Amino acid sequence: MAYLEQEIDKIRTDLKASLGMDPVEHCLARIKTEESMREKCRRNNLPETEESALGAIHDAIGLRIVCAFVDDIYAIRDRIRALPDVSVVREKDYIRHAKPNGYRSYHMILQLPDGYFAEIQLRTISMDTWAALEHHLKYKRDTGPQTDLIIQELKRCADELASTDLSMQTIRDMIQDRTGQDAPDNGKPPIGLTDK
Repeated sequence: MAYLEQEIDKIRTDLKASLGMDPVEHCLARIKTEESMREKCRRNNLPETEESALGAIHDAIGLRIVCAFVDDIYAIRDRIRALPDVSVVREKDYIRHAKPNGYRSYHMILQLPDGYFAEIQLRTISMDTWAALEHHLKYKRDTGPQTDLIIQELKRCADELASTDLSMQTIRDMIQDRTGQDAPDNGKPPIGLTDK
């Protein structure tokens, strides 16, 4: 975990030098509890052993990186991919391909130099806020007969927040162009407002 946090700090420092601002609003690290890992082993029909918890299950170590702008997510992703001692095991882009409920985030599973696995989630502030509220509202409460309406409203809010993220990115790009700073070129077309 310490290795990964140090590497993310270096990435932040490098990007701050090129962008003129820290691309990360906040970064949260966690290691799952023993009971949480045991429960996940049971759910996946795995023996409740250290080998299963740290070898077959890949999210015992987790890092959530929250950015202000979508382009920063992809810039950090590219830097993580380039780390010499880290292997990218799997990636899921739920930003460009949102889940049906509206969930957006960029997920990476990494194998670290010590052989352990870590999950990284990269999100904007609005994606992170939506995910926290959706989890709290949907999974922590009995919603009763209003469940369908709540699901529809959460999806609508997710789409509106995605539109806002796109607008904020456009505004930042316009400001950077005006001040002579180069907008990060991640080689990707602008993010659309529809899920495909």
